[in-house]
Amino acid sequence: KWGEPLDHSDLLKKIRGTKGTFHVKMSSIKDRNGMDLTEAEDIKKSSGHGTGKGQFSFQSQRKAMPENAQTTKQLELYSVSCNNSGKEPEKEYVCIAESLCYIFETNISFETTFFVVLVCFHSLDPTKVMVPPSSMDVTVGESIVLPCQVTHDHSLNIIFTWSFNGRLIDFDRDGDHFERVGGQDSAGDLMIRNIQLKHAGKYVCMVQTSVDRLSAAADLIVRGPPGPPEAVTIDEITDTTAQLSWRPGPDNHSPITMYVIQARTPFSVGWQAVNTVPELIDGKTFTATVVGLNPWVEYEFRTVAANVIGIGEPSRPSEKRRTEEALPEVTPANVSGGGGSKSELVITWETVPEELQNGRGFGYVVAFRPYGKMVWMLTVLASADASRYVFRNESVRPFSPFEVKVGVFNNKGEGPFSPTTVVYSAEEEPTKPPASIFARSLSATDIEVFWASPMEKNRGRIQGYEVKYWRHDDKEENARKIRTIGNQTSTKITNLKGSALYHLAVKAYNSAGTGPSSATVNVTTRKPPPSQPPGNIIWNSSDSKIILNWDQVKALDNESEVKGYKVLYRWSRQSSTSVIETNKTSVELSLPFDEDYIIEIKPFSDGGDGSSSEQIRIPKISNAYARGAGPSTSNACTLSAISTIMISLTARSSL
Repeated sequence: KWGEPLDHSDLLKKIRGTKGTFHVKMSSIKDRNGMDLTEAEDIKKSSGHGTGKGQFSFQSQRKAMPENAQTTKQLELYSVSCNNSGKEPEKEYVCIAESLCYIFETNISFETTFFVVLVCFHSLDPTKVMVPPSSMDVTVGESIVLPCQVTHDHSLNIIFTWSFNGRLIDFDRDGDHFERVGGQDSAGDLMIRNIQLKHAGKYVCMVQTSVDRLSAAADLIVRGPPGPPEAVTIDEITDTTAQLSWRPGPDNHSPITMYVIQARTPFSVGWQAVNTVPELIDGKTFTATVVGLNPWVEYEFRTVAANVIGIGEPSRPSEKRRTEEALPEVTPANVSGGGGSKSELVITWETVPEELQNGRGFGYVVAFRPYGKMVWMLTVLASADASRYVFRNESVRPFSPFEVKVGVFNNKGEGPFSPTTVVYSAEEEPTKPPASIFARSLSATDIEVFWASPMEKNRGRIQGYEVKYWRHDDKEENARKIRTIGNQTSTKITNLKGSALYHLAVKAYNSAGTGPSSATVNVTTRKPPPSQPPGNIIWNSSDSKIILNWDQVKALDNESEVKGYKVLYRWSRQSSTSVIETNKTSVELSLPFDEDYIIEIKPFSDGGDGSSSEQIRIPKISNAYARGAGPSTSNACTLSAISTIMISLTARSSL
């Protein structure tokens, strides 16, 4: 009512406590004198709309307020009668008017200017969360949906936002894991895909309209493999063991069931699991002894925890510690030898890896004796890299057996010896040459050499023979060599030049070297084969037979005479070839007609096989008679009245 003061703070509480969107419906507003403000001549009506509020303001059209005007401000409550237009349901309205009275003095009289602002509110259906998100317990890798479904006044726009641990979720940036789903304006569900440990925490769904705001929260617990253990410490270390301790890391909501200890050295490939006591370390044990370590090796350790969900990340590595020294235990591998020069015994072995030397000052002890003797001769090699020892003495007979073994030592003392093996001293080169050297020409490119073992007994063992050959136009020092193995007394030499004179000599050899050379023998390769291929090839088929005819090949003066021809044929689908030789210029083949055939012809002579014709394809034929020729520039096929196929193909290869 007019004139009844209302405390400002109480009024604001009433305004702020009002729910819904607010509209203005006004029929009349009167001042204390009963004047209708909406119809007064000196009042101008204007309308504006703010954030969810309808607002009408009334302003005097009198003179503007002077600069020296004094102002007072009073907030009052007005009563308003509102007429319903029928389009909206009747609602209870609260109208607040704010009047600003400006009084200023002129040289005539006092004048007053009123500013009146009236705001009216009415309530709409409140927004309510019907399906809030619920707290959940999930496992790493799963996907879930947190619901957030509301009811609200449909005249209002509604906005859903989600926060995670107090921060708004950016769906563009975090789209790999977070997505808004629902498909309705009243649903703002949140999907979380491929959940990781980092996604555990509080999720809040915030719902906002133009007039109200509310939220609903849920806690997400993520179970996963354990976190890394902490503070891995080497409490004590010996030559082969290390006592470790550690603190457990987070179990990520699933109890730790076991621990595994891993070790790394400068010689290992990455981290390797090690043997421990106890052998199986349960989730409530935080100390263990690593066993089976190598002495005098620098180690670092780490611990890995596991639970029913999986294996967690490893801990940070411990400090690096070197195990204590110990006597060497590993002997050299592959002790052998042999070869060398006259009066030498050569002994070789594989070195012991550094991680198995067990201490500083590592070296080898080489022991050897003539086979069957009792006394060992010893030599000390104070180098961890030594892998060969040569004993040289005139008393060492050629190719005589020795018993050999190699031991190890370091600063802590001597270790074991390798198993004893037999090694032969150096051989003496063969002292006698091969006998009865003979060579013959096989073709324009091949020769064969024969020889006999030395007539007299050699002092050196013979492992095989070496044949040296060179063309007459070349120098002997540029000769080529081939070797045979064992007692073989002949060999074939290929890829030679036709019509050329070659010189040959043979030597025996063994591990000490080659013996004296035999006498030199000479051999001349045959003339090259004809270079011209057969031409004008014609074929006829009849009664499961193919008859081939071709022109005779004439050899040039520097070529071997033609002795005959080779006809090579195969099915088109096969790779293996059959060969027929003839001394004529025709041949008859008994072949079935149910396959395509590939045929080629080439001459042969004492100099070898000559040039081959181009391949001829004889197609599968169902008729009784057919005829054709080799490749040419034309290729025609006609069918006669008696079903005879004539295939005309002619070809000649230029020389």
